Amino acid sequence: MKLALFVSGLAIALALQSCLLNAASLTINLSNQQQQPLADAVVELRSLTNPELKPQRIQVAQQALTFVPFVSAVPAGSVVEFPNLDKTRHHVYSFSPAKQFEIQLYADKPEAPITFDTPGIIALGCNIHDYMQAYIYVSESNLVAVSDDVGQLKWPDIAPGEYQLYIWHPWQLADREPTTLDVVMPVQTAAYTLAVDLSQQKPQAPQRGFGSS
Repeated sequence: MKLALFVSGLAIALALQSCLLNAASLTINLSNQQQQPLADAVVELRSLTNPELKPQRIQVAQQALTFVPFVSAVPAGSVVEFPNLDKTRHHVYSFSPAKQFEIQLYADKPEAPITFDTPGIIALGCNIHDYMQAYIYVSESNLVAVSDDVGQLKWPDIAPGEYQLYIWHPWQLADREPTTLDVVMPVQTAAYTLAVDLSQQKPQAPQRGFGSS
């Protein structure tokens, strides 16, 4: 019995080691047309093998009279909660074709989260605070992420192979055509540039006197 358990454990360990040895590490750096780091950009990698989607559960909060985060990215089928961390009530909605919904005036936490089944871009708004904006990118792939403040995204254990790479940003000046990316082992870095409207800024709450958090 002990020998069987040992053999079974060894087989699992070898399988895990094999998966790690066959995985690549991919880092992508994004910049705007002035070669400055581009935050809040979405990168989606679509594989020709089309693996089964793994929905996620995330939060887009209302905090300090803004949506946090400004840009989110999830695979289709994911569930999003919209907690209200402010003292004032919010009225969250979207008229986007990929998902139209409305959460009427509420405080704290809505009764139910929203499921996003259809790939596409969802623009969020608040009927009470017109300046509040945010975006949810719903992808056709599990490999989707948002660039950080230094314009970087990382996948530490991506399967080597050929991918179609899509880049999107809410302020982009034009749609960017997908490109092919060949991911090789063991470590790979790629860099891309996207032209955006440099005059845009993230929504910020107005000074005290127009509502309060």
